[in-house]
Amino acid sequence: MQEHFIGAGDSPASTTQWAMAEIINNPNILRRLREEIDFVAGKKRLVQETDLPKLPYLQAVIDETLRMHPVGAVFPREFQQECTIGGFYIAKGTTLVFNSYAVMRDPDYWEDPHKFKPERFLASSGSWQEEERREQAMKLLPFGGGRIRCPGSNVAYIIVGTAIGVMVQCFDWKIKRGYEVNMEETSGLQFFLALAHPLECIPLSRTLNPLPTNPQITDL
Repeated sequence: MQEHFIGAGDSPASTTQWAMAEIINNPNILRRLREEIDFVAGKKRLVQETDLPKLPYLQAVIDETLRMHPVGAVFPREFQQECTIGGFYIAKGTTLVFNSYAVMRDPDYWEDPHKFKPERFLASSGSWQEEERREQAMKLLPFGGGRIRCPGSNVAYIIVGTAIGVMVQCFDWKIKRGYEVNMEETSGLQFFLALAHPLECIPLSRTLNPLPTNPQITDL
């Protein structure tokens, strides 16, 4: 039960912080993302959950964030039956620790694996699109995979997507100290990867913003 509460609370919050840190450090991504949101939602209302399927670049930003900064770097799994893999006999009950962080930064599978490039997740046109999608699903593993994939992944995408969408739509963001967010990593709850230094920013209201316009220091 503890894992469910920690996973439901810490995972979306951590992913949102990582995403905003990458967006703030990449003005071109912020600009493109904001243009997409303004086109879909307009400038008279906030972006909503129902808008998310129409925001492919926002989805790509979230996927790229999860690839580079998975909330869980390793996944323990237990074999339910004996088998042979690569010529090695694996006994029933053997525990396997799967390093998703390494897989999602493997240069053999990802071009420029240490660079934040949401464009890599934008769908291609033509019949190759479905094949590409299946191949990416085998490499993008922030929630595990197969039958034991995290059941809350769809809810997490909605929470994170809506939160990022509103923050990008309503505010410009100024870093409290320096000119770039420090992306150093540290282990958080249950070995979740988190920012080593709190993300402290000043939100600057845009034209579309029904909230108070006085800038305040905000910890994301």
